[in-house]
Amino acid sequence: MALPQLNVYRHDRDTRALITLAGEIDLATAPLVREALAECLRDGIRSIDVDLTAVTFCDAGGLNAFLMASRLATDAGRTLRLHHPSQSVARVIEITGSGFLLHSFPAGSSRRTVTEAPRPPWTRYARAGLRPAKSPPQGEGGDLRPRQDSNLRPSA
Repeated sequence: MALPQLNVYRHDRDTRALITLAGEIDLATAPLVREALAECLRDGIRSIDVDLTAVTFCDAGGLNAFLMASRLATDAGRTLRLHHPSQSVARVIEITGSGFLLHSFPAGSSRRTVTEAPRPPWTRYARAGLRPAKSPPQGEGGDLRPRQDSNLRPSA
């Protein structure tokens, strides 16, 4: 079995942590990312900055690790921001609607650096006093298609 091709470095300063990742983030290495971010939250870190400068690849497993950690951080009143992704990694983040995680954009990008990270989409419900609808379970009985929502009817 090949060793994971990802190095994870952590540097703390007071209640901030800088996580520097180098290599590929995929299904095999995403647990390393998830654990590093969870450890920061357990240690009481208030602001987690993730440097993606040396990340050459990121798939859905890596993106999921960032999204889960961001949600946990937001729920605890903390922040998680991604910095300096390559253009290919930034594209994955942007096309999946996860751009709120980005604090800065790759070199050569037409977008400018954000001064304050936008809030994740799930926080809009809390501000409005609403609760998001639960997603229907998927994959029950071998059917991978999502169930139809009975509240959604085509307009006549």
